[in-house]
Amino acid sequence: MHFPFSIRRTSALLLPLLLAACSVPTEPRTTADAPAGKPAPVWPAPPAEPRIRWIGQIANPADLDIQVPFLSRVGNFLTGGDRGREQLVRPFGVGVDETGNLCVTDPGAGAVCYYDRARHQYRRWTKAGTVPFDTPVAVAKRSGLIYVADSGRQEVVALDEQGRVQWRITEESDRPSGLALDGDRLYVACSNTHVVRVYDLQGHALSQFGGRGVEPGKFNFPTHISTDGRGNIYVTDAMNSRVQVFTRDGGYVRTIGSLGDGSGHFSRPKGIAVDSQGRIYVGDALFDNVQIFDHDGRFLLDFGAAGSQRGEFWLPAGLAITPDGRIYVADSYNRRLQVFQYLAAP
Repeated sequence: MHFPFSIRRTSALLLPLLLAACSVPTEPRTTADAPAGKPAPVWPAPPAEPRIRWIGQIANPADLDIQVPFLSRVGNFLTGGDRGREQLVRPFGVGVDETGNLCVTDPGAGAVCYYDRARHQYRRWTKAGTVPFDTPVAVAKRSGLIYVADSGRQEVVALDEQGRVQWRITEESDRPSGLALDGDRLYVACSNTHVVRVYDLQGHALSQFGGRGVEPGKFNFPTHISTDGRGNIYVTDAMNSRVQVFTRDGGYVRTIGSLGDGSGHFSRPKGIAVDSQGRIYVGDALFDNVQIFDHDGRFLLDFGAAGSQRGEFWLPAGLAITPDGRIYVADSYNRRLQVFQYLAAP
């Protein structure tokens, strides 16, 4: 059989893509842009025993060796497009699920990204159903559902792993800014109304706590929220320059930090996460670092500084930590996530 020349040529061009489609990496990785032979930064600096090590950065799916779907690669090849290779523009929210899959909100691109480690796949959505995202700022994921807070649209939307909308929560003037899951509850930090709203996992309202003020249990623009799996809720109270800890029912427990420029103090606390050992990590947008506290709120150490090199930040925002201690930090204006590892004591 003889094909027209254009078909023969197209077939020849597609052959390398077909072969490449059969090769899938066995384990995603993060890229390390270190010069050859230069050790990765650690904190605290030598000669102290290191506790945090920089291990890489993520600026696009290629940095995770994520397999771009075959048809997307064919389309890119024929059209010169870049689907599956999109550069992060201003990553802000970060979430990991129970198996370590990674979700990122990118309000600079109006997009939500999902990196499926088990299947080595990448998905990116700029719409929730037919409605474009405006300012997606926070994300959480569990059991196949991805929860996204869009402060511009003043709503929380739940998507499945294919991007299909399952439900929406819309509260006028709330500007949701942070999300966290604990058991059968979804916690939403709402900046405009200075409260944390509590929902079940079908989006039905249960309760709320907070209100504007400086007293314990009150907020002045809460921005991020996290849980520790032990029934504690952690809220960054940005303009009060502190973190507040609550029970899962909204009862005030304690305050961590206060306004100041020394260790254990904050200026503009942003992202917050808690690791499997109960250590609390808080990013500060003005100090351009991440501080670590023990379960009782005692300062342990910090890492990072202002800049664009390895381990440096330009407005750190969302944080997320995997069960094995891998720490993801959204380095917003450096257009990347940075990845660190907590090192166990020898």
